[in-house]
Amino acid sequence: MPGLGTLANVLAIVLGGLIGVLFGKKIPERFKETIQTGNAVAVLFIGIGGTLAHMLKAEGETFSTTGTMMMIFSMAIGSVLGELFDIDRRMKQFGEWLKRKTGNAKDARFVDGFVTASLTVCIGAMAIVGSIQDGIAGDHSTLFAKAILDMIIVMVFATTKGKGCIFSAIPVGILQGSVTLLARLISPYITDHAMENLSYVGSILIFCVGINLFFDKKIKVANMLPALVVAAVWP
Repeated sequence: MPGLGTLANVLAIVLGGLIGVLFGKKIPERFKETIQTGNAVAVLFIGIGGTLAHMLKAEGETFSTTGTMMMIFSMAIGSVLGELFDIDRRMKQFGEWLKRKTGNAKDARFVDGFVTASLTVCIGAMAIVGSIQDGIAGDHSTLFAKAILDMIIVMVFATTKGKGCIFSAIPVGILQGSVTLLARLISPYITDHAMENLSYVGSILIFCVGINLFFDKKIKVANMLPALVVAAVWP
């Protein structure tokens, strides 16, 4: 059944978030700080590893870089587009709306948890490739694997960032559900080259999420999301 992979992914995120929130209540603050640092380091290295895997090319006993111009222009053009639409502000506004509607108006961590978790589980090639496989062939395997990964990520995030992480299931459902529905229309454009570029730039954005977590910076990663589209259509 088309869409089953996304449904499983959404349910896994909700389950992971609920488990994280329940366990988070029992964890002392000093342990939460250590967990938060561990999360940040893990996300940083996921981003670094993914970026270098696409950026470095072995030539005999030496390495050279590839796709540098694509990466630079994708990040620059994508960031400009993101600022024009101010995606970061819109995500936070949606997070604030969710916070009020779900009775969590007094939860100071809610919006940060929602935005951080949403960016982490939405960015990446697995979401696009898995959704296309789901929509065209009814192959749920990639999204099932992603569901397990996302459940663990959101569970760990929720121990320190709270209930907002649970609602990252919403953008995942919207993104992957839309791609599944439109799979037959967009699949001719999702070439191996496009997915390589998307994964390359996506890893850089994940690294930026890690910087925000580790250094408490406020890089507007959401405003860089159009870079993924630029990368995917780069010739």
